[in-house]
Amino acid sequence: MLDAFFDPKSVAVIGASADPGKLGYAVLENLVKGGYAQKGEIYPINRKADEILGYKAYASVNDVPHDIDLAVIVIPYLYVPAVLRECGKKSIPAVVVITAGFRESGVDGLERERELIEIANTNGMRLVGPNCLGVIDTFTPLNASFSAGTPPQGPMAFMSQSGALGTAILDWAQAGRLGLSKFVSLGNKADVSEIDLLKVWGEDPNTNVILIYSEGLPNGQEFIRVAREVSRKKPIVAIKSGTTEAGSRAVSSHTGSLAGSEQAYKAAFQQAGVLRADSMSGMFDMALALGYQPPLEGDRIAIITNAGGPGILVTDALEQKNITLARLKIKTRQTLENYLPEAASVANPVDVLGDAKADRYQVAIDTVVKDPNVDGLIIVLTPQAMTEIPATAEAIGKLSQKTDKPILACFMGEAEVEAGVKVLRKYGVPNYPFPEGAALAIRAMSDYREIRKLPEPEYVHYDIDKEATQKVLDKAASEDRYAIGDAEAWDILKSYGLRVPNSQLAKTADEAVKFASEIGYPVVLKIASPDILHKTDVGGVKVGLRNAEEVRDAFDLMLYRTKRFIPNARIWGCQVQEMVPPGGTEVLIGMNRDPQFGPLVTFGLGGIYVEVLKDVTFRIAPFSRREAEEMLSEIRTKALLDGVRGNPPVDKKALIDIILRMGQLVQDFPEIVEFDINPLIVYPEGQGAVAIDMRLVFTKND
Repeated sequence: MLDAFFDPKSVAVIGASADPGKLGYAVLENLVKGGYAQKGEIYPINRKADEILGYKAYASVNDVPHDIDLAVIVIPYLYVPAVLRECGKKSIPAVVVITAGFRESGVDGLERERELIEIANTNGMRLVGPNCLGVIDTFTPLNASFSAGTPPQGPMAFMSQSGALGTAILDWAQAGRLGLSKFVSLGNKADVSEIDLLKVWGEDPNTNVILIYSEGLPNGQEFIRVAREVSRKKPIVAIKSGTTEAGSRAVSSHTGSLAGSEQAYKAAFQQAGVLRADSMSGMFDMALALGYQPPLEGDRIAIITNAGGPGILVTDALEQKNITLARLKIKTRQTLENYLPEAASVANPVDVLGDAKADRYQVAIDTVVKDPNVDGLIIVLTPQAMTEIPATAEAIGKLSQKTDKPILACFMGEAEVEAGVKVLRKYGVPNYPFPEGAALAIRAMSDYREIRKLPEPEYVHYDIDKEATQKVLDKAASEDRYAIGDAEAWDILKSYGLRVPNSQLAKTADEAVKFASEIGYPVVLKIASPDILHKTDVGGVKVGLRNAEEVRDAFDLMLYRTKRFIPNARIWGCQVQEMVPPGGTEVLIGMNRDPQFGPLVTFGLGGIYVEVLKDVTFRIAPFSRREAEEMLSEIRTKALLDGVRGNPPVDKKALIDIILRMGQLVQDFPEIVEFDINPLIVYPEGQGAVAIDMRLVFTKND
């Protein structure tokens, strides 16, 4: 699908230059020095040159007498559309537009970018960029970028929305810290996006792990679908910038992307099986282990160290990541006791002591790795006078090639351990200078094991009376109202199978008394107004009214206060509502429609303190029953749902059912932009739940 970007038979550099200070020179030089000259044909395009870097130059791609698979455009933005049309006329299937000056530069730039998209679509071309660094495939080999050199081969494919960040990563790779299979600077993503690359790299035999730096995902639902499919084959590690308010503004000004909400990205990555990194260093800590080491089959980790303190630090770091230490078998401990000095520790962490040379490390590692209770190892080394650092690294590397268990190194220090770290890299053993990095890598390997075990999501669909909901929305829209609550909202909830309190709308105090008598005391009185969604703010809720006098007084006072505080509010009267039985737990179910991912469903502790406690979790609809169940276990106060201090567990089955039904509601009606049910009172097992209050906001359905 995108083969011409990574394995082209010929490449044209439009804007190629003989001036070393120009981007066109850097791109052409990288093609030549990166090894592509031995692979395919190179065509410099420059109207004023006959030859550049020893290659015949052409005035236009249409002057080239042969087919061109890939064109790299490095010319001023005003000329890019015309040149792109020439590429279309030449039937070039793939184009990289390095040039900046498009969407990221404002309204005029956005129009220019739309023109590029139209030209590419009309001519059946795929386009990377604009405003990008270029593309690299180390196995072709192809370096069609203006990076400062070509990275070494390796198992990681990296896509970055930031070209400058890409150059830093490529430089890191060239220093020998990691190897790349492919690199793409996506830039403004006018055409080719993360989704396209995931589809291709998921099938790439040279790629073991996919890395993503993203500032925004324009088609969030499709990203989840594709990433979920790819993550079953190989790990995806992503870092998302713009998670803070200031960062979001910076993203918008950088590439013109919408940053999207942090909650939506967290939910999306979780549902898609994407491992989330909080930092660039964290991303590569995870990727090194995932890319170079065999899978971690369990969470029982053994530590071998030549110093007690660092061993404890690694233990603490693993514990903080919820990773357990392995309990070594008696036979393993006996073997270690027979070989190690008397002062050594044969428990886990295994302390081989500060005077340990390479042979002592080798025996300890060889013994521990064979223990069936051990799933993976972290080898800690601190540089001491007796330490044979390169030889120890050699021993670790050779042993790592004889086992199917992952081995990570934690050679602490810098100058003294550098030679040993280089040896470890030769064998593909990741080294982490600090324990936290090794623990993060183990956590990522553990998480990815569980991701691969997850079944394909099975979505539940309920038989719903959608017409009843549509009537409510149509009636409100006909009155130019796009926010509803109370009885109107209850009609929607009832149509989706939820229990709501028995209630009646009273227009007068006499009607309120009559309805209260019919419903049965005690009752609740709520102000009924399309202009007041938060009733408690105006004293618009009274509970526990026990007789006609209390109902009448509450009705009159409620209307008086409302008219005084909000004189222009439309008042329909008061809702007379039954008092629901005590003994339930208040929770919240809500939704906000995220601009990139769609309906973001919220679940958490409900009631009047929801804004203060913010004990909530999120999923993007659609989601499966398993994912709805996970939501219940993710809130901090999950113990309240399980039953504490003599209280019985809540009806989780009913609660999960309601979450799924509300997930279906927001898919059935995309015009609903937000709602919240607060509180939803959930009773003990087998007793269901009752929705007490709901507000809903929707838009005009075009």
